[in-house]
Amino acid sequence: MFDLGRTLLQSVERSPGRTAIVDGERRFSYALWARTVGAVQGGLAAAGLRPGDHLLVVLQNRWEMAALHWACQFAGIVVTPLNWRAKGDEIDYCLADSGARAIVWEAVVDAAVAQSQHARSLLRIGVGAVDGAHLQFEDWLATPADPTPVASAEDLSLMLYTSGTTGKPKGVPRRHRVERAAALAHVAQNRYGDAECTLGVMPLYHTMGVRSLLALALVDGRLICMPRFDASQALAAIEAERVSHLYLVPTLYHDLLAHPQFAATDISSVRKLGFAGAPMHDALLQRLDQAFRPGLFVNHYGSSEVYTFSINQRAVAKPGSAGRAGLNTRLRVVMLDSTDPSHLAAPGEEGQIAADLAGDEAFEGYHGRPDANAKSLHGGWYFTGDMGYFDADGDLYVTGRVDDMIISGGENISPVDIESVLSLHPAVDDVAVAGLPDPRWGQKVVAFVKLHANSDADAATLDAHCRSSDLVNFKRPRDYVFVREIPKSPVGKVLRRKLQAGEYDTASPCQGNP
Repeated sequence: MFDLGRTLLQSVERSPGRTAIVDGERRFSYALWARTVGAVQGGLAAAGLRPGDHLLVVLQNRWEMAALHWACQFAGIVVTPLNWRAKGDEIDYCLADSGARAIVWEAVVDAAVAQSQHARSLLRIGVGAVDGAHLQFEDWLATPADPTPVASAEDLSLMLYTSGTTGKPKGVPRRHRVERAAALAHVAQNRYGDAECTLGVMPLYHTMGVRSLLALALVDGRLICMPRFDASQALAAIEAERVSHLYLVPTLYHDLLAHPQFAATDISSVRKLGFAGAPMHDALLQRLDQAFRPGLFVNHYGSSEVYTFSINQRAVAKPGSAGRAGLNTRLRVVMLDSTDPSHLAAPGEEGQIAADLAGDEAFEGYHGRPDANAKSLHGGWYFTGDMGYFDADGDLYVTGRVDDMIISGGENISPVDIESVLSLHPAVDDVAVAGLPDPRWGQKVVAFVKLHANSDADAATLDAHCRSSDLVNFKRPRDYVFVREIPKSPVGKVLRRKLQAGEYDTASPCQGNP
């Protein structure tokens, strides 16, 4: 199998004049992109970085980030990207944990890098005007060169850090062959064609962003970089660049539809939609289908550890379903009280979702974390920490995190079903459900609701909506808290721990007890 450097060269040789990367006014043909990546590869070598070294990169989704990613693939350096919003202690932890030899950052990260004790002892490389850099990225660009593949398919390509919503983030090392297999599957499962064009919105420190970068290169396509998401700029780019495919988290789709410019934007070029990172409520799914009328609407369920678990290419026809195992994956639902992958839950019975580690997209274990491996790796299978079940047709439904399970009066309650029902009420803009302590029930079901502007819905209204639905009574929320925003991670995952800790801003009406 080709390594990723040779994979990019395929596209350069097939389509040298075609546009590869767009970032504002900057446009790179594949030929120019290759020479730019070669210049960065030369700069990394001159800085003393060698194959196998980790390079911590803390940048927004700018072309320099993409160039560094590709240069590391040629050089055999393990690109180790980190959220540009990271604090100093997070940078410290990841530098020490990865054993990185150098750090690359931009001005927006200056304060965090200055707070990092570990960064002071490393080679520091600045992109743009930053404080305290030893070297400047821009200086490397003065010497364009053809990139030279050094890495093999068996070498490490990158190490992603999990979001760390609980505890310390875990490093997820991934090899070239695994990354390439995941990108090829992404092309097939999203039916990418020659010269596909997508928004590079999902961050390159996240598996969704990395997949867009690699998959577009496989089809000689065009990636439109967006340093940070802005709905107005995204809509303008969709129209101007004739974007053909969108791959976003539900939160960003919501923001696109909600923007005042959406109705006036020509979105006719977008023929395929994909989402991942978090469940999409039924109401948003329907609104997107009506707005875009896509030829393909894909629900992609996966993780940093195993890029694709399952794919539902009929997201609208079977809402809520994560579909069936992806091209490179085998899946099981294991009984909740077991870590034996042969102890299967019955159809319709909730269990923990597990993926075969022999799959082509799977990682081999966490970096330096035997404790995490002992918790998640059992009998050759990766236990995801997600709950779900197979329906009578064999399609998978993801019902939430094992840790998010609400146990009320002895009943196990998953938040996802309740959220989907509430999302269908016309007054509800966004919703999340969590379990809060209750002296009688152990936990009670609480719905945190963001209403549409000017809505006068209250707790009684929403309770009546739930009673009229097919939601069983014991799952019905006992409290409603009206909030200004649902707290979420940078990639759109609901932070239930913040809801449980009271870390949110209330809105009027503030609360009700149906």
